[in-house]
Amino acid sequence: MTIVDAVLLLTALLAVTVGVGLFLRWKQSRPRRQNPDEVVEPQRLGAPALGERATLLQFSTEMCSRCPGVHRVLGSIADAHDGVLHLDVDLTHRPDIAKHFHVLQTPTTLILDRHGVVQTRFGGTPNRNAIELELDRVTAAAAV
Repeated sequence: MTIVDAVLLLTALLAVTVGVGLFLRWKQSRPRRQNPDEVVEPQRLGAPALGERATLLQFSTEMCSRCPGVHRVLGSIADAHDGVLHLDVDLTHRPDIAKHFHVLQTPTTLILDRHGVVQTRFGGTPNRNAIELELDRVTAAAAV
């Protein structure tokens, strides 16, 4: 193998690695619709109740640098919509909850309908517009 072949091979491997990384990052921040097979109990999360129309459930940790910004965004979205509650659950000392909800990164955001059924999941920092669209979809479905 010549030096030119080695450089071409390394360049190709680098391009594939960057491409896979960009695809995974793109996929990670997109909303994923969930199979409605579980109802979230607010008492397990340390909350008295869920939102009347919907709940924005955020999973955070103490060491998460992006979590405070997501907390502010979700809080402002919840404040702008009647009957929508924002819950922030710190998973630092609650590995049981992280395991139960399959949280592999923080922040992770779940949108629950008024019955506590998980409708949408966002991994990483969610886009504000995507959260608003999914929230509108969930609350519109609940109104019908």
